[in-house]
Amino acid sequence: MLNGIGLIIILACVFGSFILAGGKMDIIAHALPHELMAICGAAIGAFLVGNSMTIVKKAGKGLIRSFKGPRWKESDYRDLLTMLFTLLTTFRKGGATAVEPHLDDPEESPLFGRYPRILADHHLIEFICDYLRMMTVNFEDPHQLTEAMENDIERHHHEEMEPQHALQVMADGLPAIGIVAAVLGVIKTMGSIDQPTEILGGMIGGALVGTFLGVLLSYCLVGPLATKLLETIQADAKPFTIAKTAIIGHAQGLPTQVAIEIARRMTPSGFAPSFPQLETALEEANSELNAQPA
Repeated sequence: MLNGIGLIIILACVFGSFILAGGKMDIIAHALPHELMAICGAAIGAFLVGNSMTIVKKAGKGLIRSFKGPRWKESDYRDLLTMLFTLLTTFRKGGATAVEPHLDDPEESPLFGRYPRILADHHLIEFICDYLRMMTVNFEDPHQLTEAMENDIERHHHEEMEPQHALQVMADGLPAIGIVAAVLGVIKTMGSIDQPTEILGGMIGGALVGTFLGVLLSYCLVGPLATKLLETIQADAKPFTIAKTAIIGHAQGLPTQVAIEIARRMTPSGFAPSFPQLETALEEANSELNAQPA
């Protein structure tokens, strides 16, 4: 929604100011199809040459993702903290035997099933299950665990950033591609140097449309979308840090509720549940755990 409003403002202000200043849209309209073909075709071709098919597909999904924005909402962070509390409490009370059935098949686990939006994030669920499973086989050294989890988060973040980097490179190259299109227009104009001044002026104006489009597409479309994708990726990476903090706290022997409180403080300030809100959610989760048959 916000992206669409922004694009409307860009087009209205750019072309509106041109028209109000007395500019003639017929020159732009005449040159637009050819210039767009040259610029967009060259940009897409260069994108395909410079990237693997995997990154090309991820970039396409990334553009959709940049319009949707971060998937994590305020209630999701509260649910994540509550889910971690339930898992770690189950682990502490019942040991590996109690928690392993949930880790082996999260899709069928009633514990994970209470949080369908979190369960839909397969990378996060795998991350949580893998490290809790490692702790069931006595991999509990907090320092080694911290290093392993940070390396895993860094690897995942690097892979997530690949399509964003590719889109940013395309944005950076679009002004130069616009110059290529403009130079072609100048070459065409020079071939018609014997034409009257008004015709040459129109041809030169059409050639400059290429430079205009390259800069416009770079700084008002592809570049902002790449930046929005970066923001979205960084926002969607926060739950990994929250999960890491809670699990490390558990490995250090902290009381489960203290580990969850420390993890709560890693939640983005605009989405973090308050202490009373989280306490209420944890009490409800603890009551459900105690109500389950032994």
